[in-house]
Amino acid sequence: MLGWFHALMPKEERFFELFARHSQVVVAGAEALRAMLEGGEAITRNYQTVMDREQDADDITREVLIAVRRTFITPFDRGNIRDLITSMDNAIDQMQKTAKAIRLFDVTEFTPQMKDMADAIVKCALLVQEATPLLKSISAEAVHISSLTEQISALEGRTDEMHDGGLKALYLKHSASNPMGFIVGNEVYDHLEKVVDRFDDVANVMHGIVIEHV
Repeated sequence: MLGWFHALMPKEERFFELFARHSQVVVAGAEALRAMLEGGEAITRNYQTVMDREQDADDITREVLIAVRRTFITPFDRGNIRDLITSMDNAIDQMQKTAKAIRLFDVTEFTPQMKDMADAIVKCALLVQEATPLLKSISAEAVHISSLTEQISALEGRTDEMHDGGLKALYLKHSASNPMGFIVGNEVYDHLEKVVDRFDDVANVMHGIVIEHV
């Protein structure tokens, strides 16, 4: 009887709007981070954009977590909602850490592999942005959502290869003559890799939601 009652109760549709808004902010942050890696004046010009978008994402995350506590009927499990918005927020938090590291270590030039990794970050963000509205029709869009999450996981795998290849090249270039250059470059590579790892976390949460609801 309780199941019928829940089915008849209107669900809070605002969650989907908040997920969509958050994903848009994440894309903007990813694009600004990628622009920073053009070097020169682009670093300063885009740094503040990353910071601002991270703050916007925090505000939306807070709205979602408050709504979870206050909404009687949620579109899907409360724990899943919290996990999804938290994983999305972790991705842009890691972008902020990356941007801060670039400023802290005064990095002004970036390797082709670093730029390729940043391109992958933008692609992951766009895939998440495409997937979030589909959650509203999760049963009908299950295959589509699963395809998008698989693409994110594939990007994570390719980014690991970019990281390893770039780090090897950096070591060969700097190990003898400029150890600090290697240390700083390694820091940037590590942060970029972690951003993509966080997107893979988002993909895993989404895939888990699909499995539970189909």
